[in-house]
Amino acid sequence: MDLGTRNAGFQEDKSEEPTAQITKFDSEEKSDAMSLKLDTVEEYNQIKPYAGMPKEVLLLYSSQARYKVPREILFWLTVACTLALVALTITVIALSPRCLSWWQMSPVYQIYPRSFKDSDGDGVGDLKGILEQLDHFDYLNIKAVWISPFYRSPMKDFGYDVEDFRDIDPLFGTMQDFEELLAEMHKRDLKLIMDFIPNHTSDKHRWFNLSRSGDPQYRDYYVWTDCNASNPKPNNWVSIFGNSSWSYDKVRGQCYYHQFLKEQPDLNLRNPHVRKEISDLIHFWLEKGVDGFRMDAVKHIFEAEHLRDEPQVDPDKPPEEITTEWDLHHDYTTTQVGLHDLLREWRAEMDIYSREPGRYRFLVTESYDYHEIEKTMMYYSTPLVKEGDFPFNFYLLDLPQNTSGLWAKHLIDLWMSNMPNGQWANWVVGNHDRLRIGTSAGPSFIRTINMMLLSLPGTVTTYYGEEIGMQNINITQDQVQDPAGRYNVSLSRDPQRSPMQWSDDMNAGFNPKTNLTWLPIHPDYKTVNVEAQMNDASSVLAQYRYLNILRESEMPLHRGWFCHVHADARVFSYLRELDGLSRAFLVVLNFDNEPAVTDLSSIMELPSQVNVLVSTVHTNKGKSMPKSQIQTEAGEGLLIQFSSNMKFNHNHKEQCYISEKACYLEAMGILYKC
Repeated sequence: MDLGTRNAGFQEDKSEEPTAQITKFDSEEKSDAMSLKLDTVEEYNQIKPYAGMPKEVLLLYSSQARYKVPREILFWLTVACTLALVALTITVIALSPRCLSWWQMSPVYQIYPRSFKDSDGDGVGDLKGILEQLDHFDYLNIKAVWISPFYRSPMKDFGYDVEDFRDIDPLFGTMQDFEELLAEMHKRDLKLIMDFIPNHTSDKHRWFNLSRSGDPQYRDYYVWTDCNASNPKPNNWVSIFGNSSWSYDKVRGQCYYHQFLKEQPDLNLRNPHVRKEISDLIHFWLEKGVDGFRMDAVKHIFEAEHLRDEPQVDPDKPPEEITTEWDLHHDYTTTQVGLHDLLREWRAEMDIYSREPGRYRFLVTESYDYHEIEKTMMYYSTPLVKEGDFPFNFYLLDLPQNTSGLWAKHLIDLWMSNMPNGQWANWVVGNHDRLRIGTSAGPSFIRTINMMLLSLPGTVTTYYGEEIGMQNINITQDQVQDPAGRYNVSLSRDPQRSPMQWSDDMNAGFNPKTNLTWLPIHPDYKTVNVEAQMNDASSVLAQYRYLNILRESEMPLHRGWFCHVHADARVFSYLRELDGLSRAFLVVLNFDNEPAVTDLSSIMELPSQVNVLVSTVHTNKGKSMPKSQIQTEAGEGLLIQFSSNMKFNHNHKEQCYISEKACYLEAMGILYKC
């Protein structure tokens, strides 16, 4: 039986076998054996490799030049490639621009919890209601949600008068409800930003009760001064809600200071114990896992210790007629020395929790500085000291005052030209304190304003309902809920706080269980609701969603140059481009009530013929037109995508802004510093 194939060069070891048992070779095999003894290397050079050869044979082969040289070449080539890859990786990392954080990649969506979704049928929105609607944020591609206050509160100012900073008001649910909401949001990669109120508490807060009773530890937790019980006005300072900002407390026999309602006494943040209390509260919520804070009313945190009268705007006005905040220059009650030092202390506390990758803790400040924009810009961080990620930009709230291309350009340029280099812009057109943009500017401009917001550089803040074009409701005197409205119905903030319109069902789907709503539903809810607009490709909601997804996917829109190229009484137009990337975008916005034709033939970087990618008039999507005659209907916005290797910012630096300059290597798909 043939048990295997015999190799002609194989020789059995004669030292291990008896001589008598040595197999006799034929003459040819004897010759091969003699050759093996005389010149082993030469013999093995003639043997072909075979499976299972002994290591001695393998080593003889490996020492031959034809095997050794290629092996060494491959080895050194591998070393060289590895070093080259390491060097390339280090270079790419060194040259790569900073990655955008979560608060830069998505709009921040503001929820007013009383009005978002009612889960238990009492007519008031709650935390479980928010949990039920988290799919809405997935649909919109929203990554960050800011929820207005839900702390335990007497609700004199609907949560901004906090009785206990460490508890949830039963109206909104329980701490367990909050923790479930936060856990589910994090599962969906959603970030939660809490409202934080450092300036004041409720007069029901334990600290205030101990302070008014003279407890030695809490005596100076609030701002107290001697005053006349019959005329409690130590000076002419006035409250945001009107009339004197001082109230007499008969228990303590002194006046306490409140920049808002008398039920909202101001904390004395010059007291180190109070500062420690606030820091502990920040740690409490960060330990819970919240992703950031919106710091409320920060410019009011300090007041001058000397308590002098503030100068009147009209020096000739009788002092007894000074009743509103607009009657005084607030030199002693806002933006005092030490404010920014305190905010930087809190920022440092938050940074302790930002060390884990992907868990950066965000800080935004609220300060209505109106025409004093330089004060607002001070809330940004500096190259040496970190403070807020950005202050809210409220200047676009003035857009309805003069809906024109020139006015829109002015308001945008006002922020961009004053913003410190390297900082990140943001845009606000409405919130719980201000009229909805759909009412103040008019419903015909809702789509165009949304297009503008989602194509500008920076972070958009979307107040709930703006994505479907909700408008203010009309409020009668007997329907007023807002304390400011009770003082003066024209100052009521109720109209912009009406319940969210989810469907055309009972109560617009806000409360489908009972016929209760804390404020009336807008009568247009049958058509202006989420469910209806999800099924309409031409709706406000569909456009918002498309633009938001496009913004995230297109680098020119979320981190490229912003260059204004045209503005007149009707139209405002700008470019979004990124150096090295041929794809760019042109935005043309008509803020007038008449059609317009815009000539951009002087913009050499534009192709002669342009095509509309998105129009707020759905039928104009895909339309082609020459750049010398870009037509827009009344209130129409156009987003035009084009290709060009010429960049407008290279020759027009004075018209362009960018947060952090970057270039794109299109051949390799690499973004790098340049």
